[in-house]
Amino acid sequence: MKFILEVNMVDGRLAEDAAGELGRILRYWGGNLHHYPLKPGDGSAIYDSEYREVGQWCIVATTET
Repeated sequence: MKFILEVNMVDGRLAEDAAGELGRILRYWGGNLHHYPLKPGDGSAIYDSEYREVGQWCIVATTET
């Protein structure tokens, strides 16, 4: 499995204070992961501190080679 976190850093708070806003996003969503079984298909939208959707995270299945 893979955990994928994708955040658009072009607009809003992320463009103004990328390190601060990414840190907040990682703390919040990292702490929130215990609410999910973390199986392929799980995921959620990610919001900045102004409650604007700026990305998503998801769990995807991978094939071992």
